[in-house]
Amino acid sequence: MARMHIDELEIDEALVHRLLAEQFPEWANWPLSRVESAGTVNAIFRLGDELSLRLARLDGPTEPGGKELEWLPRLAPLLPLEIPVPVAQGRPTSEYPFFWDVYKWVEGDAAPVNEIDVIQAARDLASFVAALQQVDPADAPAGRGITLAERDDESRYWLARFDGHPVVTAEWERALAAPPWEGPPVWHHGDLDVRNWLVRDGRIRGVIDWGAMGVGDPACDVMVAWKLHSSTARDAFREALPTDDATWERARGWVLSQAVAALAYYTPENNPTLHREAESWFELVLSES
Repeated sequence: MARMHIDELEIDEALVHRLLAEQFPEWANWPLSRVESAGTVNAIFRLGDELSLRLARLDGPTEPGGKELEWLPRLAPLLPLEIPVPVAQGRPTSEYPFFWDVYKWVEGDAAPVNEIDVIQAARDLASFVAALQQVDPADAPAGRGITLAERDDESRYWLARFDGHPVVTAEWERALAAPPWEGPPVWHHGDLDVRNWLVRDGRIRGVIDWGAMGVGDPACDVMVAWKLHSSTARDAFREALPTDDATWERARGWVLSQAVAALAYYTPENNPTLHREAESWFELVLSES
């Protein structure tokens, strides 16, 4: 795959072997293989049969700990789908400048939306989002679920670089006009794109990449309804997870803004999977205008 970011780090198996040998020698001789992914932020490796490694490509953590190490073990028993549970954290070195994480391996494969039963996927994701929303938000970190007004500057930056932006801008402003979330902040994953689903036997069994998790407006998880590439599946999601009109409209704004940013930044060469995904989200959203 072509480089997605001009300033991303080169992370290969040789580097990871050296990090393991220095910091976790008990795992240094385990089989190591890179997991090819359409993810945009991290390089993922499988270590033996039991573990996975995640290393940031750019802008990684420079302080130890982090919300995933603290919260994923607490969330895991409360959710209907498997999630990665942290095992250890590696530290920066002269070769790699960020803290990096070791997780239990979650079995499953990435699968395009068109290769799974999207109605079942809608129901499974709705159940997952509902379970997250029931988790006590006390002392939880803030997540991706900010107000659309707080996303406005960034969204307009990408809109200005996007073909046909006057029509799309009008759709963004429609979402901005929706009433904001007035309930208590709720738990959300924050990045429920298909590349973060793990599929076994034709169904979603796990959800990975929790870097955007926390509490806030639930609309940033509800937007997954449009990421099922089907108006029928979108409606099945809402039936399984009844959602008020204002949250539904904000969720539509979320997916529109993400689609525009992805299509303006990524290309069919440097991230063909995400580019195709964003095209589908965009078309579905605009079909409702």
